[in-house]
Amino acid sequence: MVETFDCMIKSPSLQSSWSECDASKLLLRSSRSLSQRTIRYDVMLLAQDQALLLSLPTLAVPGIMVGHRLISVGDEHALLPVEAKAFERSAVQVRRASGAARIVARTLLRQLGHDMAPVPKSPGGEPIWPNGVLGSLAHDYRVAVAAVGSSEDLEGVGIDVEPAENLSADLLQLVTTSRERARIDSDPYQGRLFFVAKEAAYKAVYPLDHVLLDHHDIEVDLANQQAIVRNGRIVELRFCISSHLVALAFILS
Repeated sequence: MVETFDCMIKSPSLQSSWSECDASKLLLRSSRSLSQRTIRYDVMLLAQDQALLLSLPTLAVPGIMVGHRLISVGDEHALLPVEAKAFERSAVQVRRASGAARIVARTLLRQLGHDMAPVPKSPGGEPIWPNGVLGSLAHDYRVAVAAVGSSEDLEGVGIDVEPAENLSADLLQLVTTSRERARIDSDPYQGRLFFVAKEAAYKAVYPLDHVLLDHHDIEVDLANQQAIVRNGRIVELRFCISSHLVALAFILS
């Protein structure tokens, strides 16, 4: 889960702990002899979950880049001034996770030719991407992830991350439809995969339709890696199952 826009959840019990300059000042001071590019690479490497890193290639889709970062002390300082305004009243955990997500996003955006591009939060809550780019941010209490791609290749993209833990049984009916519950054995995390898929799908379609959705408004077919929205939109899905659960949702142009 991530910033306000990205979450369909109405129930506080479903929300992860705070689930939404590339380095800390200390790391920059201790690495002045290195090039800026090397500093950024080393910091990203040090802040990765190795199990998740090895599993992320399962999300591979041509035209979409995905990355992650372990949320670390000091990541809150990665927020650029135009980004920080939206988080002035937020707790440090929120600023830190949001900063971590933007460190990942900027690393990916650099590969698209956007160096140190800001990703501010709109009044509606969704991230504002540079012209020609579509993207999505997410974080749970430990990991931040981002996905970006060219708007020439994509109509929509969404990403979400959750701990690799079973969904609480008392939340299953809130998250899943009756047809999904009939296929619950397809989810080794007893509803959590359905949950992370729906959150990612929501992020992919909201910028297109601007319609608020509940979990029952999106039905997920894990076997065929698709989500169908109540208006008939079909969203493709990819999953990474590792130390965390990551779902990538996308609509190709």
